[in-house]
Amino acid sequence: MAMYKGAASEAGRAMHLKKKREKALEELEHRKKKIEEELKLSTMENKFATHYDAVEQQLKSSTIGLVTLTEMKAKQEDVVKERERQLAQKQKEKELQRMREIQKKREQQEKQKRQIAALSFRLEDGEEDDEEEEKEEEESEEEQNETDEEEDLEEPSIKKKKLGKNPDVDTSFLPDREREEDEKRVREELRMEWVQKQECLKNEDIEVTFSYWDGSGHRRMVKMKKGNSIYQFLQKCLELLRKEFYELRAVTADQLMYVKEDLIIPHHYTFYDFIVTKARGKSGPLFAYDAREDVRLTNDASIEKEESHAGKVLLRTWYERNKHIFPASRWEPYDPTRTYDKYTISDRNK
Repeated sequence: MAMYKGAASEAGRAMHLKKKREKALEELEHRKKKIEEELKLSTMENKFATHYDAVEQQLKSSTIGLVTLTEMKAKQEDVVKERERQLAQKQKEKELQRMREIQKKREQQEKQKRQIAALSFRLEDGEEDDEEEEKEEEESEEEQNETDEEEDLEEPSIKKKKLGKNPDVDTSFLPDREREEDEKRVREELRMEWVQKQECLKNEDIEVTFSYWDGSGHRRMVKMKKGNSIYQFLQKCLELLRKEFYELRAVTADQLMYVKEDLIIPHHYTFYDFIVTKARGKSGPLFAYDAREDVRLTNDASIEKEESHAGKVLLRTWYERNKHIFPASRWEPYDPTRTYDKYTISDRNK
């Protein structure tokens, strides 16, 4: 083992510096591992959070009405499989887009190389022409001693070719930063204008006529905003009805149902959703809330009209007891993907 040969103080100093350096390296390695673990955990959490939020949102939107536990699990499995398929499709599309961009970039580089090569050949030809012309001028000056005017007349005119832009060529396909910024600004202005219009529409007042249904109808009317949800509407109805109906004093909005045109409307929908899409139900439009006479009794329901019925507000317990009896036997959960071409008035299942 090699021994340090020198003063004892120098040896001690060297050992101290060595230990200090090793300690600094250990601290640096520890910090590096800690940062890598934090980055890895945050990345994995974000991935799972995004996937979970998307699956949960799709499951909420696809689950309508009362379903069994088996149906819920089967629908959840279908939603997860569909989400995984969408993620795989997106990843494949991103890869194809990246390959296209690489191929396009290669083609542009090859095109630029060809243009540069052609330009270099033109410049070399011009230089050779200049040398030949200079030689001819020297020979003509030696052979002929003519006047300056005659030399000017006989000397060929030399014009250098200049490269320029052709104003007749369409350059709209070429990238233009100013044009892209203008288009982006216009799109953003239009988007903000549309958002403001929709917000104004959601803040408009509407009068909603409804009927508290306990086997017979008790018609009432409340004022709401078009942007309010069905849950907010049921809360306001409950505040109005508690004064008159004893069975509603200990009830919350979660225990109530809203049935419009023989469709059970989920609580998360808003009046704005049905007004904008002009949604229709089994026996009338879902976007009209000023109820008139019952079209099934006074008119032909096969003829489409803008008339609508008062939506029914009822307890879930009443529905569970009477869902096999008309009119509750006609009610079914609202499905936004289904279209009702004709209005119906009878219980055809009976």
